[in-house]
Amino acid sequence: MDITLNKKDNTNASIKIILNEADYQPNVEQKIKEYRKNANIKGFRPGKVPASYIKKLYGKSILVEEINSMLSKSLTDYIKENDLKILGEPIPNQEDAAKIDWDNQKDFEFEYTLGLVDEFDIKLDDKFKVEKYVIEVTDKVMKETMDNLTKQHGETESVEESKAEDSLEGKLSTDDGEVQEKVVLPIEDAEKKAQKQFVGVKKGDEVKFDIAKTFKSAEAKSRLLGQNETDAEAASGEYILTVSDIKRTKPAEINQELFDKVFGEGAVKTREEFDQKVKETISENYDRETENLLNRDLVDSLVEKTKFELPDEFLKNWLLLSNEGKITQEQIDKEYDLYTKDLRFNLIKNKIAEANQENIKVEHTDVMDYTKKMIAEQFGAYGMADQLGENMDSFAQNYLQGENGENYRKVYEEMLNKRVLDFIKDKITIKEKKVDLDGFKKAVDKN
Repeated sequence: MDITLNKKDNTNASIKIILNEADYQPNVEQKIKEYRKNANIKGFRPGKVPASYIKKLYGKSILVEEINSMLSKSLTDYIKENDLKILGEPIPNQEDAAKIDWDNQKDFEFEYTLGLVDEFDIKLDDKFKVEKYVIEVTDKVMKETMDNLTKQHGETESVEESKAEDSLEGKLSTDDGEVQEKVVLPIEDAEKKAQKQFVGVKKGDEVKFDIAKTFKSAEAKSRLLGQNETDAEAASGEYILTVSDIKRTKPAEINQELFDKVFGEGAVKTREEFDQKVKETISENYDRETENLLNRDLVDSLVEKTKFELPDEFLKNWLLLSNEGKITQEQIDKEYDLYTKDLRFNLIKNKIAEANQENIKVEHTDVMDYTKKMIAEQFGAYGMADQLGENMDSFAQNYLQGENGENYRKVYEEMLNKRVLDFIKDKITIKEKKVDLDGFKKAVDKN
């Protein structure tokens, strides 16, 4: 057997493997003996089928199977022994493979194209700068939050005539005869200009409205129609709401009863403490949002500043072949930039993790602890956390083994991502920028 590497440039190479009869024939003969021993063919006693007959029936398929097995192992071993950092999987030369004469050929030559990882350096120092937004909790935000809390925990009553803050209940129908017997339409969900058609309405009234003009938000349409957002977004035309009831929520008073409902019994005892706790909660929620944006901007900066080549033609070809007709060349071309952005970051992330193994590592116990915390939060959201008890380890194990182990890989990668990003943040300069909520939303939407 002869294996040679032809490196065309930093990111493209090919491997040629030449097999002579002496390389594969002993294994082929051994397989024929095994077939002969186990073959159950009419007219012959078990184990007494002539080798020539076995070769006639199965010789070609045994040869192909054995050579493919040798190629796979030899290729994998060569890549590993020579520490070749490859992208995707080697692609065989299909044109040459189609010309093989399996019936008469004794010597075989195979060629594979490879995509290689280019060498690159990552500079992490105080000259590497990223901006982190700090959202200020303004009086406007505090007022909106308090209004939401008092409304959320307030008492709902039926009224005779609607105002802008009310919700209408009733039957929804279209000119095509489609009917939903019971829907809820919060008037505030409608666009500002469209809200007036629902104000001053009484029980029994019919309100005709254009759904596309009345609700610009797919989320609002989804709530009204009871559909997923994709289906709801496509809804258009005129609808008729026949009002059966009008609900108005009387805001809850800001007192001890509200304190206990929001933060738990006895956790807050005064209005000052309540305001402070609300502000802290808002800040914590903001911190999560600003941290997510920081991570996004940090990844973008890393990818932009760390320059290296990719074997674009190879990768596009490999994506097309490996997905077996599930995606088209047009889709690959359209989404290729997004794919390579993720690929570049993964290469950068893995290099940083490999170079700093003492500081960046994810153990099995870390994966288990993270999964148990995630499950506890999910059950807690439904008030079922106490039901887990001693079964938590089993829940975590079952989850991680799900999807043929894919869940384990996802959790591991998520934790590795976080630890690499935290490591990077300690090495670079992060400059804080104070903004209000609107300023932060603009920053999120800029890309």
